[in-house]
This record gives sequence, C-alpha cells and structure tokens, in this order.
Amino acid sequence: MCPCLLQLLFYLLATAVATGFVIVAVVLYKTKPYPNIVRHSDEKCFLDPQSIQTVAFPSIEDAPTLELSVIVPAYNEEKRLPSMLDECLAFLEEKSKGKSSFNYEVIVVSDGSADATVSVALRYAKKHGADKVRVMELVENRGKGGAVRMGVLSARGRQLLFADADGATKFADYDKLEESLSSLASDWRHDGIAIGSRAHLEDDAIASRSFFRTILMHGFHTLVWLFAVRSVRDTQCGFKLFTRSTARKLFTSLHVQRWAFDVELLYLAERLKLPMSEVAVRWTEIDGSKLTPFWSWLQMGSDLGMIWLRYTVGAWRIAAIEKKEN
Repeated sequence: MCPCLLQLLFYLLATAVATGFVIVAVVLYKTKPYPNIVRHSDEKCFLDPQSIQTVAFPSIEDAPTLELSVIVPAYNEEKRLPSMLDECLAFLEEKSKGKSSFNYEVIVVSDGSADATVSVALRYAKKHGADKVRVMELVENRGKGGAVRMGVLSARGRQLLFADADGATKFADYDKLEESLSSLASDWRHDGIAIGSRAHLEDDAIASRSFFRTILMHGFHTLVWLFAVRSVRDTQCGFKLFTRSTARKLFTSLHVQRWAFDVELLYLAERLKLPMSEVAVRWTEIDGSKLTPFWSWLQMGSDLGMIWLRYTVGAWRIAAIEKKEN
C-alpha cells in the first residue's frame, strides 16, 4: 500500500475520531441528565362534571388508594375512544362487582386534541363519576409517551396499566397481565412489569402486510435489539402493567415523549434489572392509526440512536440508580 494511501486513511480515521469526540462533547453539553417535566397549571386539575368543580390530581409519590389505574393516552380520538371506554368500563365494573376489594380509575389524557376527544371523555366521567373516570387535558401535544407519563404521575392505583385509545387489545386480557405481575411482585411496593405482546401474531401480521411495511418492521426490531432492549420481543404493544413502585422509577426518568418511549421504558427496566414478563394478548388492527409507517419509524429509529448514545456517554442518567447509590 503506497504511503499516500496510508496517509489518507490515517487522516480519515483521525477525522472520524475527532468528529466522534465533538459529537459526544456536544451531546454532554446540550443534554440535561434528567427530564424536565413541565406541567402547566391547567394540567394539575380535572373537572368533576357532576359538581362542576375542578379538583387537583394526586401524585404518584402519594400512597395508593385504589387497586388499578388505567391510563388512556388520546390524541384526536373522538371516534375510536367510545368503543374502547365501553369495553374497558364494562369489564372493570363487572370485576368490581365480583370482587369487593377491587376498585379502579380510568384517566383519559387528551394529548392536545383538536377534536371532541375531551367532550367525549367527559361524558363518561359524568356517567360513571369522577372517582372512576377522570380527564386530563394537556395544553399542547407532547406525544404518546408524554401523555402516558402525565397520566401515570397523577394516578392512585397500586397497579398502573396504560392502554391505547383505539381498543386494539382486548381489555379482558388485563387478567392475564395481572396474574403474571402478581407472580413477579407480591405487592405495589415491589417491582414488576407485565408486558402485553403481539409477538405470537407476527406470522399472521407479515402475511397481511405489504413487503415495504414488513421490511420496516424487521428493521425496527433489529435496531431495538442492537441498541436498546434484548429481553422483550414486542416493545410497542400499548398494553403494559406496572406496580406503583416500578412506575415511579421509570416514568420520572423517561426522556422520550413520542413513539419510541416504550423502548426507553424497557431499556431503563433492563438497566435497573426489574422483573419483567411478556404476556400474549389478543390484538386486532383498528382503522385510524396515527402512525405513518415510513416517517414515524424513521423518527423512532432516530430516537433509538439517541437513547443508546445519550445513556452510553452518560448524558442521560437514571434517577433510581442515583438515589440507590446515594
């Protein structure tokens, strides 16, 4: 190999290394180690439609007063939300009648919706009472992860479940998640996550998807495995159950507010070595998805890279680890 070529390779390598150092330095300088959770004054209260009074939400740091909190992030979901809430509330009401110790709340978090999502949700709050159905109206669109977090931080349950507003997952499968979570954690003070999974449906999904969407799906799964989560096959199913202790640890450290927030949650859980189980659930694709395959998955890919880079170089830190070490 001629000296000129060797010299060129040396310069290219040196440039790459220098660029890498610059990128890491910029990331460390520009990034705050812990998320800055902004909560506007209007987001701290909910409307009781029966008394026409605004009431302050409680805090995840408070002791729990209910068995289950269901968090439903909703962005422009006036059409799909009613069927989901009908199924959810019918199941929960039946369960509470059969088991006197079981009580619950459903928190619908409108993520800056521009349609009648809030009005629809308030009708359910009026019908069932604000002790069972509460509506949080975010001032601006934060993204699904941001909406779920705000609901979690305002929940009263020993267990916390987030469920998508489209009703794609059969709500009765909560029983399967609850049974699995109980095997991991004896009460709310212990850690555990039961993760609803569609991995068993993957072959059928591939058969019904276009070749392009199948390639995107496999590409995303590969990136998730390489850069973030290796113990969970389906990170994106919107049906996950947490103990209160685990929810406190994870959602106070969550940085990503959009589609890849599930990946960061499970990445944090792996880093913290929290007990997790993946539970097969029934799932049906519902029309009206807000996820556009190419651009949304491109954003998720970018978020995955940022998750890996920022935690790897220490720009993002995990509050639960810092508390434990101190």
